[in-house]
Amino acid sequence: MLETHTLAEHHQPQLGEFGFAGDDHVVPYEVAPLDVRGRTVQLGPMLDAILSRHDYPEPVARLLAEACVLTVLLGTSLKFEGKFILQTRTDGPVDMLVADFSTPHALRAYARFDADRLQALIAAGETSQQALLGTGVLALTIDQGEHTQRYQGIVQLDGETLEDAARTYFRQSEQIPTELRMSVAKLVTPGPGGASEQWRAGGILAQFLPQAPERMRVPDISGGDGDPRDVTDQPADNSWQELLALLGTIEPTELIDPTVGAERLLYRLFHEHGVRVFRSVPVADQCSCSREKISSILAGFSAEEIKDSTEDGGIHVACEFCSTQYDFDPAEFAK
Repeated sequence: MLETHTLAEHHQPQLGEFGFAGDDHVVPYEVAPLDVRGRTVQLGPMLDAILSRHDYPEPVARLLAEACVLTVLLGTSLKFEGKFILQTRTDGPVDMLVADFSTPHALRAYARFDADRLQALIAAGETSQQALLGTGVLALTIDQGEHTQRYQGIVQLDGETLEDAARTYFRQSEQIPTELRMSVAKLVTPGPGGASEQWRAGGILAQFLPQAPERMRVPDISGGDGDPRDVTDQPADNSWQELLALLGTIEPTELIDPTVGAERLLYRLFHEHGVRVFRSVPVADQCSCSREKISSILAGFSAEEIKDSTEDGGIHVACEFCSTQYDFDPAEFAK
């Protein structure tokens, strides 16, 4: 049975054996009176390791950080062994973002960009997400492994942010009223050896998932599944609009401030209704590459391909995600 704890009005939240989730943990929650469920997260050391490993320029790091937040918010909802993959392909200076989450907790991410085009935008002071991404697509893929069919939702990116594109995805593919907020920042901490910087990011996702048939057709939900004539004599239920208003009060700093945390943020938002938090899900910086996997790929190469892949007497393969380099002797793959 899933353990929960309710944060009630006028009481300082005491989470008992749960403790506070802290960084790099996704916290599922439910606000029963509003028929709302969702997840929230603050990413700290794990995100900083992913971004610092490649020493991305700041605009690219911010963009990839949002992709990571969105990926863990969606990926941790999977109830089976598999992967959730976010990928963009665009004509902008940052032409590809990839973040994939492997259940139960492994995240990896990578950004590809044109350094010259990016520098031109930075010099011009045009580093909005729209300028960085340009035009293309955002693909969200659920992969349940071998012998299963992938599910993929594709959203056009044409002057949209990742946040906007995610809302479009839910509206078109899931048809569940969904709202989210994301924030990215650098935390500067003074120390005896000078100030240190660490990337942080946070996000909250909320979905309207009513059980009562009459609430599924409330007039304040656009694109609802019922005949509007069915509800003309019923009082309006503004629960979803109230949820949107509450999320609209969130300051960007609240999503990334380690002194606030996921549980305190949920309490601030929903204490009047009562919010139930569930056991948090940890997220780790963990790549799926291995020497064995790469060796098996090279074993399928022809002699000519092995020759073409050889440089300075060896075959050198670096993982784009974690930057680990694997070195092989071409003789291992002699036919």
